[in-house]
Amino acid sequence: MAKLNLTKSYEINKVLIPLIIGLLVVGALIVLPLLFSGSNNPGNELDTGKEQKEESAAEKPVNLEIVCVGDIMVHEPQLASQYDAETGIYDYNNNFKYVKKYIDKADLAIGNFEGTFGGRPYSGYPAFSTPDELAAALKNTGFDVAVTANNHMADTGKAGVMRTLEVLRAAGLTTSGSRIDPSEPRYSINKVNGVNVGVVSYTYESAGSGADVAINGDYVSDETAQLINSFSYDKLDVDLEKIKTVIDEAKKEGADIIVLYLHWGEEYQQVPNKWQEQIVKSAVEEMNVDLIFASHTHVIQKMEMVRSETTGKEVPVFYSMGNFISNQREETVQNRYTEQGMIARVELEYMVGTGDMLSVKMSYTPTWVDKYKRVGKTVYEVIPLDEEMETNPALIESGHLLKAIQALEDINGILKIN
Repeated sequence: MAKLNLTKSYEINKVLIPLIIGLLVVGALIVLPLLFSGSNNPGNELDTGKEQKEESAAEKPVNLEIVCVGDIMVHEPQLASQYDAETGIYDYNNNFKYVKKYIDKADLAIGNFEGTFGGRPYSGYPAFSTPDELAAALKNTGFDVAVTANNHMADTGKAGVMRTLEVLRAAGLTTSGSRIDPSEPRYSINKVNGVNVGVVSYTYESAGSGADVAINGDYVSDETAQLINSFSYDKLDVDLEKIKTVIDEAKKEGADIIVLYLHWGEEYQQVPNKWQEQIVKSAVEEMNVDLIFASHTHVIQKMEMVRSETTGKEVPVFYSMGNFISNQREETVQNRYTEQGMIARVELEYMVGTGDMLSVKMSYTPTWVDKYKRVGKTVYEVIPLDEEMETNPALIESGHLLKAIQALEDINGILKIN
């Protein structure tokens, strides 16, 4: 019988076994990570971590609610109604207490202050100089931006234009439509939920003023003209290009969304004129604005979604939001429509990363100014014509529910809402 060479066999195994073990270890290091990571198998059921991370990192749209109201005016009777003889101060907070819930909850609330904070002596029409306390009341109601471009913006001269801005800004409001110094931009940019909303505001100039600027029939100095945002119907094409330049500047400075406010149209006319229609077309097709709010006619005009013929983009347009508060009414100007207004509302979804507008919806809350007596003193209060209208304390006290119902029917009829 042959004798086994155990020594040789042992020497071979001594070499082969470590080699085999090494190969197994290396193989395991390569294969096992692939099995558990699924990196070479996109359909692997265990590969959920990466998908979850990508899903959580995906941008979500920002929801914004922007509201705007029309003309906020303080006529002579409103000076006396808001004055407290005992304290010697004015208080306008009660004017807005019933609409505050709509203004305050909006992400951005804009209002047109028609007049000036020109200081004492206070006055109403035709040259408005309103008590400073109104600015604080607007801020307390929830307004964020005060538009100052209107035909009464220069009622108290250059000093009034500047002081108006100082008072509004001191109250915590952003302003658009005028500036204290020519070095300031002609727009404002407001950071809202991570989105930069630019507000650009312009008013019409009196017709026939030529190369000079006239506001509400009065020529203003060249220095004043540099501080206000205005356009002329007489050279509309040229001035629309200037407005476009300002909008482009706002976008260059970071504005994601552009709100254009316009003070235009013919007083007491419920139908937009050809100039309004032309400006809307230019703003939608050439300026690429996102929202248009407007006033001046002191009555409500139509609202509509205007679609760009070139881009297909839809832009909400409120041609006139009417009076938010004033002393204009049936018994003073023989026009009940001047008592009516709205809180215009635009709700949108915006993608900050891509700059895409995913959805835009326009709506409104009708409003009516109730005026009545309480202990011998006149009270002004803006009433929302909503589902709580019949139980509104002011309407119960004044007994004016039927007038409010008539206003609601008027507004819905103009806006074609049944």
